[in-house]
Amino acid sequence: MTPLRPARRAGPAALPLLIAVVLAAGCAAPATTASTSEAKAGDVAPPLSGTTLDGAPFDLSSFRGRPAIVNFWASWCVPCRDEFPLFKAAASKYSADGLTIVGTVFNDDEVAARAFATKAGANWPSLIDPVGAHARDWRVVAPPQTYFIGRDGKIVSRQIGQLTSADFDRQLAAILK
Repeated sequence: MTPLRPARRAGPAALPLLIAVVLAAGCAAPATTASTSEAKAGDVAPPLSGTTLDGAPFDLSSFRGRPAIVNFWASWCVPCRDEFPLFKAAASKYSADGLTIVGTVFNDDEVAARAFATKAGANWPSLIDPVGAHARDWRVVAPPQTYFIGRDGKIVSRQIGQLTSADFDRQLAAILK
């Protein structure tokens, strides 16, 4: 029979690991009862309302019956910057068809976002999302992420990552019909 040895105590080298484990446990997101499903094609678009960068109220539901594009973006996001001209061109070209474009600022400083939108010539509303509620509702992890919504209020397609011109044209055609 092997004799029992006294338990070894953790030395000072283990302290940083112990602190990291305790801090990580304390930073874990609290349990939530919200749905974990993603906003995907065929689903009714989640609610989207709030205040725009210009200080105006906005509610996507008031645009039901019109095709819509919802784009989650940030001023620090290079792919977001690169795809803005696509939105600008579509806003101009398809305004007579009732196209609604709305941006949602993702994890960005409001002043920086406003400056970028102004410089880029964005003439569509962009909602402020200071606590990330819109991003959670729409299941956005990182920008850019874009939703194309049909006149019936249902998501027709979703683009995760930067839109190419071909991607944009194909998905836009599907909601303009």
